[in-house]
Amino acid sequence: MKQLDKEKIKLEYLTFTDSLKTIMLSTLDENGQPFISYAPFVKKNGKLYIYISQIANHYHHIENNPAVDVMFIEDESQSRNLFARQRARFACTAIKVGNEENEDIFNLFGQSFGDSMIRMLQGLDFSLFELTVREGRYVVGFGQAFDIDLSGNRFDLVSRDGHTSEAQL
Repeated sequence: MKQLDKEKIKLEYLTFTDSLKTIMLSTLDENGQPFISYAPFVKKNGKLYIYISQIANHYHHIENNPAVDVMFIEDESQSRNLFARQRARFACTAIKVGNEENEDIFNLFGQSFGDSMIRMLQGLDFSLFELTVREGRYVVGFGQAFDIDLSGNRFDLVSRDGHTSEAQL
């Protein structure tokens, strides 16, 4: 069986997450039902920051939802087939930090999305949330997955189908 190059896969993960600007966010809607939407994000100091509309269906539940999940996906257009491509999924807790005194975070958003876009959103009804990532899993393809932290410092191979083991690295 072909040996996995753990360092190469770890580098691919870091390149993958650094190139993405939008995450898939799973929370609860106003009726307590699961709700999935897309959210722009930036990373800073081991946390994710998302900027979402206060009129969004899930906005008022995100802070009180113990099961906030975020998923990095390779291509939003492929969201109907989540299990056939590279992805990383994390469980998080969220707090609303608001738009005041977070200029450093908004500078990161400006670098990723353009200053004019962020200034426009700041003038609307959007608010900033800070997500603390607890744990994650990075899936390379069928049968290959790694338990990870957001930064990629923890990168442990897990067997998803009984055909992969740490010994094969």
